[in-house]
Amino acid sequence: MRRRLVPAALLLPLALLLSACGGSSSASTGDGTDGSGSLTLDVGDQKGGSEAILRAAGELDDLDYKIKWSTFTSGPPLLEAVNAKAVDIGGVGNTPPVFAAGAGSKITVVAAWHGTSKGDAILVPNDSKLTGTAQLKGRSVAVAQGSSAHYQLVASLEKAGLSLSDVKVKYLQPADALAAFTSGKVDAWAVWDPYTSQILKGGQGRVLTTGDGITNGLTFQVAAPSALKDGKKAAAIKDYLERLRRAYTWVASHQQEWAKVWAKETGLPEDVALAAVERTYAGRVPVAVDKPLIASEQKIVDTFAELKLIPNKVDFGGFTDTRFNGGLPPSTTAPRPSKAG
Repeated sequence: MRRRLVPAALLLPLALLLSACGGSSSASTGDGTDGSGSLTLDVGDQKGGSEAILRAAGELDDLDYKIKWSTFTSGPPLLEAVNAKAVDIGGVGNTPPVFAAGAGSKITVVAAWHGTSKGDAILVPNDSKLTGTAQLKGRSVAVAQGSSAHYQLVASLEKAGLSLSDVKVKYLQPADALAAFTSGKVDAWAVWDPYTSQILKGGQGRVLTTGDGITNGLTFQVAAPSALKDGKKAAAIKDYLERLRRAYTWVASHQQEWAKVWAKETGLPEDVALAAVERTYAGRVPVAVDKPLIASEQKIVDTFAELKLIPNKVDFGGFTDTRFNGGLPPSTTAPRPSKAG
């Protein structure tokens, strides 16, 4: 029997998930602390994110400094906290730093991961007559403003010879977009994993197109410049990033184990969590913050500046720091192969 989604039961856990995204969701602060010592590193996180991965991989053991975790519901408020020096470092997707930089925030990209963009999709209902992106002209599309899905929508339309003005954009956060999509109030939904996996596993829709080959598949750790100027905090950030890189490598070789932990952390069904892990999260590889990465992000900056969705066109390179690259491969390094289609 085909399962159907029950949106109301899923909104809370899904709203708290690690996102590649943006949106204007509010932040909440947790009071969890790991490690010991006189130095405290304030780390911004999202539910089921860095803390959960590090803990599952055993990378929070033997810390000689403290990590104080603060939990945020999406990237933009996390970066607001970085800008306000309330957080020293935190993880976000490829688009929130663009909006933060465009607003003149004090942020610095210090680490990156390259993954597949197959989980970034434009979804349509199963009974939709749409078979190609060009057919979206004049149709309504739900998307979270300022999210990675927002850029994926713009880029996908451009590839099909359309512009954002050719579709009826409905700016909705995922909880509202999920309800609109499943009730037939929009023709399509541009979104990211695990929402993509949720819709597909629930039999509520199919993929019209994905961001694979269209968007850069990058995710970042972003630090406060003031923390980077503090020698002791910079050393702790270096150690933290090394642990996080090892933890993602652990995820790649323990996908089912991680999916069970992630499902418990977020409230996702285990099969949905595993599908998202296989399609998206296990493929991420640590890469250098380098010139190709900066150029790729600059393209996103230029796109949103031309659309007048960010106030200023900025040089994205001015918001990066390469000191933690070490011997990492270039940002163009291919992600690990994805199991899910």
